[in-house]
Amino acid sequence: MTTTDGKFSRALIFTALLGYAVWVIFPMVWIAYSSLKADAEIFRDAFALPAAGELHTENYTQAWHEARFGDYFANSVLVTAASVTLIVGLGAMAAYALARFYHPAGRAVFWLFLAGLMIPAQLAVIPMFFEMRAVGLLNSKLGLILVYTANGLPFAIFILAGFFRSLPRSLYEAAVIDGCGEFAAFWRVLLPLAKPGLMTVAIFQFIGVWKEYFFAFMLTGGDTTHAARTLPLGLANLSITAQFHTDYGMLFAGLVLVTLPILALYLLLQRQIVKGVSAGALKG
Repeated sequence: MTTTDGKFSRALIFTALLGYAVWVIFPMVWIAYSSLKADAEIFRDAFALPAAGELHTENYTQAWHEARFGDYFANSVLVTAASVTLIVGLGAMAAYALARFYHPAGRAVFWLFLAGLMIPAQLAVIPMFFEMRAVGLLNSKLGLILVYTANGLPFAIFILAGFFRSLPRSLYEAAVIDGCGEFAAFWRVLLPLAKPGLMTVAIFQFIGVWKEYFFAFMLTGGDTTHAARTLPLGLANLSITAQFHTDYGMLFAGLVLVTLPILALYLLLQRQIVKGVSAGALKG
């Protein structure tokens, strides 16, 4: 390949990537500045920037208080934090046991967990709905946490089992010789070495649980007090309301409030995300 061909190929790739970046980023930027405009301004010129002295920050106040986004936000934080903690903790222990110890049924158990990745969870929503109602966990945050934990464990075990298998057995043996028990060897020696995998699982599960709508709607949609509803449900209610009277500024403000935590998490932990995914690709 000549130098000219190489430059042309790089320019073509750069142009394609730049176009894709604009295609992805522009809708987010448009929503952000539209959340500071009045409804009349949005209808008059949807893509115009808001006037410098006419920023309608009250859209955020209305979304937070009148649309109850403050309550939904608190529910989402609690449900997401509890679910991710349980997924990472239980997934790490299960993956370690399946990766380090031999049992005739161990491989069958591992494939049983992997079936959770291959079979859509939505197929079980009807029996799950009746089970949750029977034990009194319908329309509750605890019910959501348990469902999200069960739904996230297969992914966590699949990722973390590869990390634990890649660790030298000599580390475990040295820890035992030094006086560590089984749990101490896992907690003090092997678990810290699986940190890239733990970060990968935590980040992806945070994003998945934070924006999850289907199970939240099925399990808390009948909650008339809105005490267990999360942000995706609140945003859906706001979107439906905007269809009947013009509250698009408040709707865009709600979209920004839902998106900001995920965007902030990615910006803060982008290196860990890349490192964890790369390590998982090499070790899995």
